[in-house]
Amino acid sequence: MHTPATPVTIEPELLLLAYRSGIFPMADHRDDPEVFWVEPRLRALLPLDGFHLSRSLARTLRRGRFAVTCNAAFSQVMDACAAPRGPDNGSWISHRIQASYENLHHLGFAHSIECWHDSEEGKRELVGGLYGVGFGKVFCGESMFSTRPDASKVALAWLVAALVKAGAQLLDCQFITEHLASMGAIEIPQKRYLALLEQAQPSGVSAAGGSGAGAGLPVGDAVGAGAGLSFAVPLPLPAAFDALLDEASSRGLASSPGKLIAQFLSQTS
Repeated sequence: MHTPATPVTIEPELLLLAYRSGIFPMADHRDDPEVFWVEPRLRALLPLDGFHLSRSLARTLRRGRFAVTCNAAFSQVMDACAAPRGPDNGSWISHRIQASYENLHHLGFAHSIECWHDSEEGKRELVGGLYGVGFGKVFCGESMFSTRPDASKVALAWLVAALVKAGAQLLDCQFITEHLASMGAIEIPQKRYLALLEQAQPSGVSAAGGSGAGAGLPVGDAVGAGAGLSFAVPLPLPAAFDALLDEASSRGLASSPGKLIAQFLSQTS
């Protein structure tokens, strides 16, 4: 029995350059060693001041039905997002793509939000989540999953709140879906998206390597160890997530921080 070969990852410099240029990779199936690069003619965005918080979702958040974390199970979230959704469905998240994003996560440029459910036996189960790429003031959502009602919606609500807290400007959803549209997502032409993308990145930082005021900014120990990544600045999503938890604790909501998220989103949307 042969051990599966380790996928050849996409270089993080190339992956970040692609995102900063408005394109992203996909694959034809889970075991596909090749990737193709996508630049949609229409781009889906979720305006951070236009998140639709339904009454039922607000109620789910307040009740604290799920425990929510950030970057606690990045690989597990990707595994769940890559799992077939039906008997005949494959996945565009190939092993190569997953390995590439796991590397980007290690470098501080990819993040996950997880939703957990605690059983009566005290076992914690991952029941929903999402992951994406963060740089500058941009978060590019890649995929989400849910095995319990509202779990992915709760993860998205926490993501939006954390992005607002982090001072982000752009939440890219790539392709519009009925699920995303129900939560406030819209479609815009790619040309308009590219203009917004440029505005949401530090001025003076060029995708080719960086010059000017933003070039060579320190981006953390892990990232600093990777050659060629000084042109990119990571989005401080984990710190913003922790700040939300701290604020919930200071308000006496540590046992149900979802109440803070419901209040926060009601004020910003």
